[in-house]
Amino acid sequence: MPGTSRNATFALVVSASIALLATACTGQSDAGASDDASKETTLNFWHAWSAPSEVKAVEDLVAGFEKAHPNIHVNVVGNMTDDKMNQALRTGGAKAPDVISSFTTNSVGKFCSSGALVNLNPFFEKSGVDPEKTFPKAMNEYTRFGGNRCAVPLLGDAYGLYYNKTAFKKAGITAPPKTWSEFERVAEKLTIAQGDTYKQLGFMPNYHGWETTTEHYLGQFSPTYFDKDGKSNVAKDPAFAQALTVQKKLVDALGGYRKLETYRSKLGDEWGPKHPFHTGQVAMQLDGEWRLGMALDAKPKFDIGVAPLPVPDDQADQYGKGYITGTIAGIAATGKKQNAAWELVKYMTTDTDAVVNFSNAIHNVPSTLAALKSPKLTYDPRFKTFLEIAANPDSTTAPASVNGGVYLTTVQQFGYDYESGKATDLTAGLKKAAAQIDTDIAQAK
Repeated sequence: MPGTSRNATFALVVSASIALLATACTGQSDAGASDDASKETTLNFWHAWSAPSEVKAVEDLVAGFEKAHPNIHVNVVGNMTDDKMNQALRTGGAKAPDVISSFTTNSVGKFCSSGALVNLNPFFEKSGVDPEKTFPKAMNEYTRFGGNRCAVPLLGDAYGLYYNKTAFKKAGITAPPKTWSEFERVAEKLTIAQGDTYKQLGFMPNYHGWETTTEHYLGQFSPTYFDKDGKSNVAKDPAFAQALTVQKKLVDALGGYRKLETYRSKLGDEWGPKHPFHTGQVAMQLDGEWRLGMALDAKPKFDIGVAPLPVPDDQADQYGKGYITGTIAGIAATGKKQNAAWELVKYMTTDTDAVVNFSNAIHNVPSTLAALKSPKLTYDPRFKTFLEIAANPDSTTAPASVNGGVYLTTVQQFGYDYESGKATDLTAGLKKAAAQIDTDIAQAK
């Protein structure tokens, strides 16, 4: 679903707005929930979905909960931005949300450290639900920070590789590439020049190229963003230099930054029917599971293939992994009905049938291990690739940080400079980025 696609710039705005919460939240403590969830009560649930089909899916999800818990009624408020949620979480009151759902996993660190959302560990323990056995590994990671699990995954996004099977066949390519060196060869073979531009580009490697962010590339290299002391690791972990080197090599091999940017500037936007993968102008695309439905709706003149993204040549045995992110749910610290709120959160995020039905309606990846294997899932056979990526223990995510996604934006900015040739010293650039990340985090605490 397009709504859950992460954007580093958006993350910066969200991080700044959530920062207001740090000194304003005075919610109940972890053990402070004292309401009786068996009594008649009404909850306010705020979410971000806005498309009619998505809104209906949320309403159906809540209706299932109310049927299972007839004493708990839920007022559902949709199309709520993180800014509006943050304001309401900060002020509290009768109309404020008891439960929220956000598209922004990059905000989890701030949500947890500021006390905007309650730590759910005691609720999980009391309910006898083990998060480690319930949710995929990467989803477990992006819903907690500093030992505080203040969020729960509510459907997810998995990133993979879309490819034009018709173009593959015409070029004599029999299977999607599994390693980055294979990928470079395939991308070059699929690229058809036309004067100073392209008739067909094998792949758009540039960091502005519709989901080809540093964050998504890096997911395939299994990086460690922070060391055990919480310091930036981008200058020490070779995965960062390796990922940026692979991308820069692709840029140079496919025509160079300027030529690629000129071509990209004349192509369709990410969410419209004229997306360059839909039109055949780009033969391979790094993207999330939602792209399949959008591409099919555009009625392309070629067969669509789906596969995991390539992995580094020295990690060939981990082929099948991918980058994972998704929607989160949490309980307001200012709320006075936290036990009832937990019943709603627990149902939406751990009840297998509820998760499966919601996934079928929203077309996102289910967020529990049981739901990922459910025979009740309905999907295009190609969607199975994303289910497998989500369940893969080698799949990765970006860790939570006290200042949200600011560190990701810092890495991305260096990526822009490096791919364009503005920065030429990779080692020095990564050291500078690491120092900036550490400074930003220190100032945010």
